[in-house]
Amino acid sequence: MKAFSQLWSLQTLADLPDRLRNLWQELIGSYWFIPTVCVIAGILLAPVLVTIDQHFDRETVREISFAFTGDDDAARAIMTAIAGAVLGVAGTTFSITIAVLSMASSQFGPRLLRNFLTDTPNQFVLGAFIGTFSYSLLVLKSIHKYDVAFGVPQLAVTFGIIMAIICALLLVYFVQHMVHAIQASHVIQNASNDAINNIHSWYGGYCDIQQQRDVEQHDVEQFHQWQATPIYPPQSGYLQHIYLESLITLTQEYGGVVHLQSNLGDYVTDKNVIGHFYQRPTDHPNNRQKTATPQLAVVPRAPDGMFWQHFAGCIRIEQRLAHSNDIAYSLGQMTEIAVRALSPGINDPKTAVNCIQSLTSCLSIMLRRQPPSPYHFYIPKSNNSSEDEVKQKRLAILALVTHTPKISDFINLSLGEIRRYAAADLMVLKALCYAMVNLNYARVNSAQQQTLLHELNLIKRAGEENLSYQELIDDLVAMCDQAKQFVLDEDAQHQHFTYVSEFTANIRQALQSQSS
Repeated sequence: MKAFSQLWSLQTLADLPDRLRNLWQELIGSYWFIPTVCVIAGILLAPVLVTIDQHFDRETVREISFAFTGDDDAARAIMTAIAGAVLGVAGTTFSITIAVLSMASSQFGPRLLRNFLTDTPNQFVLGAFIGTFSYSLLVLKSIHKYDVAFGVPQLAVTFGIIMAIICALLLVYFVQHMVHAIQASHVIQNASNDAINNIHSWYGGYCDIQQQRDVEQHDVEQFHQWQATPIYPPQSGYLQHIYLESLITLTQEYGGVVHLQSNLGDYVTDKNVIGHFYQRPTDHPNNRQKTATPQLAVVPRAPDGMFWQHFAGCIRIEQRLAHSNDIAYSLGQMTEIAVRALSPGINDPKTAVNCIQSLTSCLSIMLRRQPPSPYHFYIPKSNNSSEDEVKQKRLAILALVTHTPKISDFINLSLGEIRRYAAADLMVLKALCYAMVNLNYARVNSAQQQTLLHELNLIKRAGEENLSYQELIDDLVAMCDQAKQFVLDEDAQHQHFTYVSEFTANIRQALQSQSS
């Protein structure tokens, strides 16, 4: 209800598509939405088919080979059996779902439960069962004796039989689907797809890089010198969404720049300073711009009660960390699976290796893509639309500065976290070393190269300090040294990396000596 009420605020109209999309994701993510829709469909479908039955020729129905043509007692028996059977199967599917959720919570982590709850096939199967149950009850209510005007609703009973057969097939599909859903590879792949979608959302055309190239903007370096007002969140919790367009509109009304220093997924309290509002000086040239937007402040003003009320609607804070379009949250799901797989209770390093490979694929996309800009501008519409003015340099007013994590932060929060838990596992450390090599194929600048070299040094140090045998340490050190040489090679992106251990090299040399 809170989300619905915010949609009617004039302040949020600029971000209405994003808010509707988030609301739709919450509805789909809830376990009750699709089953409720199926129940409503069954409740509406029953009287519609009964009404059609009343105006349908009975002789024509008897000519249909698979149609029900029995009396009222047979119809009642069939619909009663269908209603009781599908309700019992619905309870069974719910019990299976609870058992799978319990196992997934212990093996993959509680934050992965949402992926099972939001699984559309599971929700649809449960909805089909209880929807068929609701339909059968209403059709059973409409079955009368032959001495009544309309008699048995034959088409409605026939459709109920068809729905029962479909429910039987859905039960088989549900069991097969759950068997695949609890596999670690399937869970990792779903988390990877979620992360890739978020990466495409943030690293796509969302950032107006071309606008920054076309516009001479000096406020980027100077706005920190303006009069600053601390910004406090309206409540404590996790920062889930930031509605940029609403914030840009708010900054233009008050003539300033909002600098947010907290990122999506951060936990904040109502006493935290999550940013500052920098009030534009009164002699700033942008204050004298005549635009077609009446809300644009000609004279900047300090934040008041209305500012804080509107700012509370521009961000969304939840008491629990839930799914959002945050890249770090999506990468953290795969990291959590890997960390739990390395725990003594599970001890499944192969699953951790699979998580590292999926994380490498996601990070490779980020290395190649243009990161989102932290600077967001407002381009006012001029009243004068002459051709001479169109040819002039566009005016862009700095409105919002957000916090953008660097690629090194994502690598440290994902692969770096796994490294800290896998310090005594040679298989996982080697997989991390290969991950740095694979990321090197996607790097585009020297800063990314230095990040990969730094991670290789940490992997080497972790192995030297935690591996049990000297042979294992020598093996890992040799691999890290070869990987560092490969990363430093300027032509490495056109070569194939293959680690050759000292033992393997000696065997090859011996074989070559024998053959010669």
